[in-house]
Amino acid sequence: MRACIPLVLAVLCSLAWAEDHKESEPLPQPEEETEEALASNLYSAPTSCQGRCYEAFDKHHQCHCNARCQEFGNCCKDFESLCSDHEGFSHSSDAITKEEIQSISEKIYRADTNKAQKEDIILNSQNCISPSETRDQRDRCPKPLFTYVNEKLFSKPTYAAFINLLNNYQRATGHGEHFSAQELAEQDAFLREIMKTAVMKELYSFLHHQNRYGSEQEFINDLKNMWFGLYSRGNEEGDSSGFEHVFSGEVKKGKVTGFHNWIRFYLEEKEGLVDYYSHIYDGPWDSYPDVLAMQFNWDGYYKEVGSAFIGSSPEFEFALYSLCFIARPGKVCQLSLGGYPLAVRTYTWDKSTYGNGKKHIATAYIVSSA
Repeated sequence: MRACIPLVLAVLCSLAWAEDHKESEPLPQPEEETEEALASNLYSAPTSCQGRCYEAFDKHHQCHCNARCQEFGNCCKDFESLCSDHEGFSHSSDAITKEEIQSISEKIYRADTNKAQKEDIILNSQNCISPSETRDQRDRCPKPLFTYVNEKLFSKPTYAAFINLLNNYQRATGHGEHFSAQELAEQDAFLREIMKTAVMKELYSFLHHQNRYGSEQEFINDLKNMWFGLYSRGNEEGDSSGFEHVFSGEVKKGKVTGFHNWIRFYLEEKEGLVDYYSHIYDGPWDSYPDVLAMQFNWDGYYKEVGSAFIGSSPEFEFALYSLCFIARPGKVCQLSLGGYPLAVRTYTWDKSTYGNGKKHIATAYIVSSA
């Protein structure tokens, strides 16, 4: 597959990929920032240690969060509160480097034996448009995106457990989520199945070695809170979760937000609920998983840019997004997959049930690929 436009991780690229960015709110929320706010967050000198604890020294920053900032008296004001004994890995020797992230992401990529093979999916990506055309809301593709999917994939344990979760949410934000005993059991079943895979074993082994988790059960418990714990997007308590946003999709103020999963897309398209409009990017991978950034209508609501892996297993996406959230919370996370670079942007959210509101909850989406 070949990119229809060259994309690199730069200001213009990131702005082109930004989702739901036209609204400006007093406190910017995941995927709803203005273009100016996004550029500021990514490329201007930050004044907080949020997501920066024990990062490498950068002379361009206004204040610092590295291991020696206290020695030099140039720490950010919130260094002590955010970075002191930060999640149990306060020493600079425990910081995860970019090279380590790229190395483990390659291992996860190679370990994804449950991914789709070339013959399992036939895509019809059709019309490629420029980023400037993404707001047009024009359907430039008369045919569905998926011509064929081998649904035998969905009988695999992790796929089946993943699909069981997709109908557990109200897609409209502002309505509190309440899980039944069966739905809570389905969350546990999904985590149990993915932890049997080589993908998640690779991730846990890496994070255990990095002193992030002392046991596999501690890791599983954290994943459950991180992804299935509820947070508030507005006045309604607990109306969203990381899993709902990233994998299932939501509707807020008449727009689609989140919805970054190919399985969800295929199932909704099959039911006639998703209408594929166009794409602005088709990744360089010649096998699955690949990456596609697309425009679509979900049952009457428009998605301006929805980036998603295509053909990956549920555990593969869950592992990469979790890796990025743990290693680079609230920042761009630079991965390497099959020799090609990929950037994922994570967001943190404080108004959550995760750690009684003292820990951040995860949302993530693909930013760009070179």
